[in-house]
Amino acid sequence: MKTKSLQEDKISIITLGCSKNVVDSEHIMTHLSKHGYDVVHDKWHKGRNIVIINTCGFVEKAKEESINTILEFAEAKNAGKIEKLYVSGCLSARYKEVLEKEIPEVDAFFGTNDVKFLLKALKVDYRKELLGERLLSTPKHYAYLKISEGCNRTCSFCAIPLMRGKHISKSIEEVVAEAQALADQGVSEIVLIAQELTYYGLDVYRKRKLPDLLYRLNDVTGIKWIRLHYAYPAQFPLELLDAMTACEKVCKYLDMPLQHASDKVLLSMRRNISQEEMRSLINLIREKIPDITLRTTMLVGYPGEEEEDFDMLCRFVEEMQFDRMGVFTYSHEEGTRAYVLTDNIPQSEKERRASFLMDIQEHISLNKNLKKIGQATTVLIDKKESGFFIGRTEADSPEVDNEVLIKDKGYNFNPGDFVQVKIIDAEAFDLHAEPLSDN
Repeated sequence: MKTKSLQEDKISIITLGCSKNVVDSEHIMTHLSKHGYDVVHDKWHKGRNIVIINTCGFVEKAKEESINTILEFAEAKNAGKIEKLYVSGCLSARYKEVLEKEIPEVDAFFGTNDVKFLLKALKVDYRKELLGERLLSTPKHYAYLKISEGCNRTCSFCAIPLMRGKHISKSIEEVVAEAQALADQGVSEIVLIAQELTYYGLDVYRKRKLPDLLYRLNDVTGIKWIRLHYAYPAQFPLELLDAMTACEKVCKYLDMPLQHASDKVLLSMRRNISQEEMRSLINLIREKIPDITLRTTMLVGYPGEEEEDFDMLCRFVEEMQFDRMGVFTYSHEEGTRAYVLTDNIPQSEKERRASFLMDIQEHISLNKNLKKIGQATTVLIDKKESGFFIGRTEADSPEVDNEVLIKDKGYNFNPGDFVQVKIIDAEAFDLHAEPLSDN
């Protein structure tokens, strides 16, 4: 019987979870494509005989989504719709042995650091020289650029170190080379990502080197916006603020997850910072960069979070007036330091607190957006949809922040265009604009 050739195999990669997973999937896609595979991202249709699911295992909801997706394609394999099913990523790294027993339809499970073995299963050699190349799954004008892997922090609620290991920084030269390669592909915005950006360089250079990296990236031809995700507040390197001010391509935008504002909860979370220290840091950042956009993330329903702790968090959010904020509910994860605590807050109460806190942020966001009416700003066009051009300002990161809607009146705009607009209306999480006449 004739053996199926490599070129006849068609692969779908399904990515779940965070932007770090997106980057991992893009590197896998690049290797497969260079080896002759027909590969697509985040979709499956008849004719795709191999499926790779890159999973998330961060919190309970993410784990459920990953497991449900695996089961969906396990059924497809049983029905003869696909021939091979591989699972990679965080969930696979954390629960490989259990998953192998429970879902035998999967041909093989691979962890976050097992890309070489996944490729080998598909008869593809891992080629280090391809690290600077990327087959993008995002719109071609922006890309995520991972500058390190893993995390050395010991936050009690977080399972990331269990799945991604210790912090490992890329070299400055490697990051700059990848940024230039992305720019050569037409990328104009890079979003720097890591589990903790501000730790960057300590393991390789014995010094925090994020500011030095920004100076180097600022010189990359073709890149216009450089965005920062995610900064850790404790031991924050203040020289980073000088670099953000000096580098004109670095967006005045910082994503700094704070998680809580009760000193009692912060101590149990092992966040190594107090509410007053956070307040002082935020005020200093705003003093140094008055027009900065600050995004944060808060966690509610942590074990032992009493009503007074939650009230303190709400007051802190109202006081600090963050430009952007996300909220997630505590998930009791085995293997974490918090797992020995009693998960004593019902899920319904966790959800109530999350909704209440987001209501506060929605009001803050609306007030901030209303003040922008009449202002001129630059918008990066992401897509055209339902009669609107949809884009973002320097203050907005892809997927998670506000969008700017421009009603299509025959404008000749394309994704990746930078357009000068005037804000004409505002909602809590969206702005409406019209182009200025000199576009």
